[in-house]
Amino acid sequence: MLKEHYKNNVIAPLQEQLGIKNVMGVPRLVKVVVNIGMGEAITNAKALEAAEKDLTTITGQHPITTRSKKSIAAFKLRQGMPIGLKVTLRGKRMYDFLGKLINSVLPRIRDFQGVPRTAFDSKGNYTLGLKEQLVFPEIEYDKVDKIRGMEITIVTTAASREEGEKFLELLGMPFIRN
Repeated sequence: MLKEHYKNNVIAPLQEQLGIKNVMGVPRLVKVVVNIGMGEAITNAKALEAAEKDLTTITGQHPITTRSKKSIAAFKLRQGMPIGLKVTLRGKRMYDFLGKLINSVLPRIRDFQGVPRTAFDSKGNYTLGLKEQLVFPEIEYDKVDKIRGMEITIVTTAASREEGEKFLELLGMPFIRN
């Protein structure tokens, strides 16, 4: 659904707005990365399993475990310890997830005014933080052991911050009005 919207309603206007001659130069989605960082995984192995179940339910794909790169004594962290989970979505799953995020998940957030425009990097990629996994309709409130936040990074082929912003705006991302 979102892919058809991109082909029919985004490519031509974006090409015109950005002054791109070749249609292959128009920004497009590369991947969406969903990440849950869990400091509590150091002391509680069950927390990692519960978060893995939630992330699998949300994305429809099995997450990989991220491990620490170096030891930090103050956090009782040793190199190689599991400290989070991440899923990289591409293709159909990426479009389905992003469509669900834009159309049903973000509007469910309490007092939602829009997402900030400040979360772009210099290459036009966007990172969005969510405070809880309960905003996803697949997650059952009664079965959640602990509320966890997550980070969603949308990677695009945009050349600059401005191109990425225009691209996501045409795609339907609900940005805060200036």
